[in-house]
Amino acid sequence: MAKLKLGAIADEKPVKVSLELPASLHGDLVAYAEVLSRESGRQVTDPVRLIVPMLQRFIATDRGFARSRKASPEA
Repeated sequence: MAKLKLGAIADEKPVKVSLELPASLHGDLVAYAEVLSRESGRQVTDPVRLIVPMLQRFIATDRGFARSRKASPEA
């Protein structure tokens, strides 16, 4: 059983953002969605929905960003 960094995908009110992804990155998202579906038992039908939790996880675990944020009073 793989230890994935993502858990269940939260259902929140979205803000629309449009971007282009390299085909290889989209392929990785599709593959990740397949593994996550197997591991969680919940079908991830749209791999693009993984982008938000991945970014949230990345920001939450970036120590340099956390230090910078603590040092800057306006952040």
